[in-house]
Amino acid sequence: MYLCTQFSNIMQDHKKRNRDSEPGMTADSSISEQIPSVDEAVESSEVPLQSENDKLKLNQELEESKDKYLRLFAEFENYKRRTAKERMELIQTAGKDVISSLLPVLDDSERAEKQLAGSEDIDQLKEGVLLVFNKLRNTLQSKGLKPMESIDKEFDVEKHEAIAEIDIPDPSKKGKVVDEVEKGYYLNDKLIRFAKVIVGK
Repeated sequence: MYLCTQFSNIMQDHKKRNRDSEPGMTADSSISEQIPSVDEAVESSEVPLQSENDKLKLNQELEESKDKYLRLFAEFENYKRRTAKERMELIQTAGKDVISSLLPVLDDSERAEKQLAGSEDIDQLKEGVLLVFNKLRNTLQSKGLKPMESIDKEFDVEKHEAIAEIDIPDPSKKGKVVDEVEKGYYLNDKLIRFAKVIVGK
């Protein structure tokens, strides 16, 4: 019972001091230095040993417990390093899926650019550009992008940014959005850009 108490105190003390340990100090060596030997534990224990066999048994239990704690600390350190690496990789590749999905749109844009330079058929050029725009919109919507509907809606400071106010003869449009300068957007129902609007007064 005493040894269990000793280990509990050691582990709590180690957690407090681990943050301030020297760079070269490992968790294993730090714990090893704090775990008392059986002789030290016996000397400070109020419970007397009955025989040499008791001492050997305690020594074996101490070694097993020490090995257990060292393994747990090693596993925890490996876990911290692994999760830190995975988090960094996730940050670096967070936009990979979206960028990959936009590459076909970029290909179409480059083809449209070549047509603009070599064709004078306005209707054909217009149709090609509209196809590229629609493909871009559809691709972004498939990734969760949703445009905000603002025209004729009540001005809302939580969603809109008023860049101007104009006099409106229709009293029903006062305090409402009468025009959009820049459309607002949601990503998976989360607002990612305010709409820049003109408000009637």
